[in-house]
Amino acid sequence: MMACPPAKRQRTDDNDTPVMRSGIWHSDGSVILQTENMQFRVHWSILAMHSSFFRDMQGLPQPSERTEPTIDGCPVIELHDTAVDVEHLLKAVYEPTFLAQEAIPFPAIAALVRLGRKYDFRNLLNSAVSRITYENPTTLEGYDARLHNDKYIPTRIVPYPGVLYDVLTLARENDILSALPCAYYRAIRFHSTKQLLEGIPRGDGSTAVLAPIDQRRCILARESLVNVQVQMGYSLGILRSRTTELVNCIDSPRCSDSLHQRLGHYLDYGGLRALAKYQSAGEKALCGACTRYTVNLNNAGRKRTWDELPQFFELPNWTELDDDI
Repeated sequence: MMACPPAKRQRTDDNDTPVMRSGIWHSDGSVILQTENMQFRVHWSILAMHSSFFRDMQGLPQPSERTEPTIDGCPVIELHDTAVDVEHLLKAVYEPTFLAQEAIPFPAIAALVRLGRKYDFRNLLNSAVSRITYENPTTLEGYDARLHNDKYIPTRIVPYPGVLYDVLTLARENDILSALPCAYYRAIRFHSTKQLLEGIPRGDGSTAVLAPIDQRRCILARESLVNVQVQMGYSLGILRSRTTELVNCIDSPRCSDSLHQRLGHYLDYGGLRALAKYQSAGEKALCGACTRYTVNLNNAGRKRTWDELPQFFELPNWTELDDDI
């Protein structure tokens, strides 16, 4: 929508806030974007190159200065977005190295998702979504590859306390559905119920808080997964067994005790271990035959858990989790 542009320090009519030029102000720019109290002077051709929305708008007849004042002959387009989001978007458009960084801040990713969808900056949107889905893969192999010493540290998004909650919320609100099962699982695996309900301080005075729908999904799924993980056919099911006769065990009492010990270790260690890999029990390690048998059953159980993971969070099957972007 076209709006009467203010002068460099002109005050707006509604809240008497001075309108400022942003740091993104190209002297040869041909259009001015205004949002909140900030103006950005950029190029029609650059916007049109990246966005079908602005490409179509560029083709519309431009108002004359008689009907719509301009700044230095540039039309002013009023956007109803935050100035921070628009600045992140334009940085991605104008700075080639911005998206080449291994990790970029979450606020920039959020801006590219929100404005990328809204104004059809398709390449920027896809780039931001790929970072989210990289951190929250759709395969068990991808999940395992992101773990380091049983910790999950993002590498494509600059980490901070609570970043997972913010990513999860952004993904759900923007229909990046394929990222949700892994993000939900990470939330319940690495955070307490108190953190799920009360949020995580980001360190800047604000708190990352899950929406009620996400809290409900997480709490119900954790209860279900804790119960199912020790059932036969799931990741820790074999640990409930005290019989090893079916695998030619050479020391049944020792191996049975070892399995029982590992079950207690997993449950005492953190409760939810639905995707945990089997680890030997030190001095009470299984014999070779039982080790192979247990590892195979554990791997099969982990795969089954992963295949069923979306259902625990009231989501469609993996094959139906298409990103609606």
